[in-house]
Amino acid sequence: KNHKKTNPESRLSVNMSTSGSSSAAPRKLSNFIGGKFVPPSNGRYLDSFNPATGEVCTLVPSSDASDAKLAVHCASEAFQGWSRTEPAARAALLRRVADLLESRLQEFAVAESQDQGKPVSLALAVDIPRAVYNFRFFAGAILHHEEHSTVLGPEMLPRAVNYTTRTPVGVAGLISPWNLPIYLLTWKIAPCIATGNTCVCKPSEMTSVTAYMLCEVLNEAGVPPGVVNMVFGLGPEVGQALVDHEDVPLISFTGGTVTGSRIMASCAPLCKKLSLELGGKNPNIIFDDADLDLAVATTVRSSFANQGEICLC
Repeated sequence: KNHKKTNPESRLSVNMSTSGSSSAAPRKLSNFIGGKFVPPSNGRYLDSFNPATGEVCTLVPSSDASDAKLAVHCASEAFQGWSRTEPAARAALLRRVADLLESRLQEFAVAESQDQGKPVSLALAVDIPRAVYNFRFFAGAILHHEEHSTVLGPEMLPRAVNYTTRTPVGVAGLISPWNLPIYLLTWKIAPCIATGNTCVCKPSEMTSVTAYMLCEVLNEAGVPPGVVNMVFGLGPEVGQALVDHEDVPLISFTGGTVTGSRIMASCAPLCKKLSLELGGKNPNIIFDDADLDLAVATTVRSSFANQGEICLC
């Protein structure tokens, strides 16, 4: 992803104009908070570049902690009703999201290609279908969750019953990377809302377009306002605000190991539930008894699919 090797601060701007020879003005995104598209409170935006041309194609909100706090408030309010919604109703809504997303398959694939740099064919074959599948899978999974109980005895009198219940946690902060933008973002959103939680998402500031488009789908599907919120911006501004917020008991992060270790350190004093998927770049050990032709083919695929921006084993 070409950001012309500048630091994030140098890409901040209040009033942006089209650069280079682009024939169209950059698309300006908005945050999605409480079911509404709203500009960042500070009025600042980040340039996002088309990897094929190097031209500015999108203006991404450079939000700050105030936007994150507003989104958390809306998610907390929505949690009161959403957490009490029957699983069957939640499942039906997720299936509706999947259907609408699938109906715009080509549009999403082209947008993912222009924003992230991957071939349209790859987005059509993998990224967007997997995003659709994520919603359908968890729509089905939530209908088959079981609670368990055991009877302690007979040595214990009177006998005791030990049981577990599954209840929604609250507001989740979901921070997703740039290599598989909507694929990995929906892998976080779908299980989160399927199980009755609400969320505030922070997609990568370098690949935000399909996340923005997903918000349009969520509204059209009838997802209640505040159940899913999208705040765009930089990690130290938006991501850190979510990690530190006392009303966000769950954090899911996919990205670099250094950032992950900082998130863990921030979450530990608050005993937050934490999911981390970090780092790595395809280390392989090929033994003497391996099928070399198969090993080489597998290594090439795992290392260089998706322009090499992937961490398969």
